[in-house]
Amino acid sequence: MRYIALLCTFMLLLSCDKDPAADTAPGPDQIIRLSDSEIKGLDPQKISDLSSLRVAADQFEGLTRLDASGQAEPGLAKHWQIAPDGLTWTFALRDDLKFSDRTSFDAALFPALLDRLRASETAAPATALFANILAVHATGKNSVTISLASPDPSLPALLAHPAMAAIPLHRIRETGDQWTSDRPMIASGPYRLSEWKLNDHARLVRNPAWHDGKAPTAAIIWKPMEDSLAALRLFLSGGADIAADYPASRHQWLKDNHPATAHSVPYLGSYYFAFNTRSPPFDDRRVRTALSMAVERAWIADKVIGGGNIPAWGLLPPGLTGSKPARPIWADWPREKRLQKARALLAQAGYGPDNPLRFEIRFNSSAEHRRASVALAAMWKPLGVEASLFNSEAALHFAALRRHEFALARSGWIADLPTPENFLLVHQQANGAGNYSGYASAAYDRILAQAIAEPDPQQRQKLMREAEAQLIADMPILPLYYYVTRSLVAERIAGWEDNISNVHPSRTLRIRR
Repeated sequence: MRYIALLCTFMLLLSCDKDPAADTAPGPDQIIRLSDSEIKGLDPQKISDLSSLRVAADQFEGLTRLDASGQAEPGLAKHWQIAPDGLTWTFALRDDLKFSDRTSFDAALFPALLDRLRASETAAPATALFANILAVHATGKNSVTISLASPDPSLPALLAHPAMAAIPLHRIRETGDQWTSDRPMIASGPYRLSEWKLNDHARLVRNPAWHDGKAPTAAIIWKPMEDSLAALRLFLSGGADIAADYPASRHQWLKDNHPATAHSVPYLGSYYFAFNTRSPPFDDRRVRTALSMAVERAWIADKVIGGGNIPAWGLLPPGLTGSKPARPIWADWPREKRLQKARALLAQAGYGPDNPLRFEIRFNSSAEHRRASVALAAMWKPLGVEASLFNSEAALHFAALRRHEFALARSGWIADLPTPENFLLVHQQANGAGNYSGYASAAYDRILAQAIAEPDPQQRQKLMREAEAQLIADMPILPLYYYVTRSLVAERIAGWEDNISNVHPSRTLRIRR
């Protein structure tokens, strides 16, 4: 008995000496990923922030899923068929599907998922994304049919959203919202949550019942790291395998010193300022175009903002409707020629030395937004334009935009899905208060409506490009640059593919041996 007591004391001392961070450090069987914020929730139908969605996508799979390049591929469905009119999609499920607790499920689950998503008590923030779906039916044990209001070639990408992934409704009926407290959580994807320590880490381990077999890495650990500089330091010290962001100010240093680990690629986001087209002076297209012509976008993107952002003359980021983003014909003119034309346009609109154009640039509090606003005001001085600055907190700023209380205001858009319509629909008249500029073009709305109704993907893309061309010609917004994502990936990690959606599922990552 004395020997056993001494042994227990010795083991206890050993456990006290153990490094508490060792279990959340990179190892031969676990990948450490740094997110830019803490998880806000675990129910995939009740979350909207990126950090929570990334963790949910590791645990829950839908009819489709996204691959390493951000493209939709079969998930719980093994294939699908599309009706000629593009309005009916039929998905064939894989055989013998089970949740991680070994509970079987079939096609009957999917209509119930949509019902729960749309139920008022769920308060799902992603409900609007699925508005084009008229109905989901189980047309057999292993067959799901989805009816649409209008054709949507991007439906497979939409169905990969965690909000329509398979979740354990059988457990939810038993416990209500308490199902997310289970450890491990019941999952349908490659991993399941085994531990969550708030503001510290979330540990995911393999789902033994996943239809695709054994996930490539035994454990994935997500750590919140809101300070991107602290994340950079932890990564460089070997304390993490992947960081979701790094400071823009360190971009060039990383390119010079760690080119194999720093990734900066175009993203589904456009940064622009919105003109209030409802009243003078910006109800006049000539004024809007003149100001746009005087802006040095490359200088703003590279010198003022930095971080590898891409100069923009249009709305749609590279890759959505072609490899080259849209540009007006004057984009390649020398600066002096552009300024000369801009002065002429302002003169035609009644502005000049005797009647200078004066207005206020409104922006929400941010060093980035302030720098951009100051740069714009300076670039317009050669035109005799007098632009003052006004900043406010984000909530007040966007409330003012919805009330149309501005002349020129900082705005932008980050898309939910890699589709041009996700950007273009923002600027149609029907978007109401969300159409900050008040852009009202019957031609634009008509082209966009034709694009939405078009089932042929190539013709649809052509019409989307035409809609953007109309938007550029009318210039209700002042595009400055396209966002990029900045990530750090350790050389020991394989399977990472840069893509515009910034999607990197943990199941596609591997540790080099």
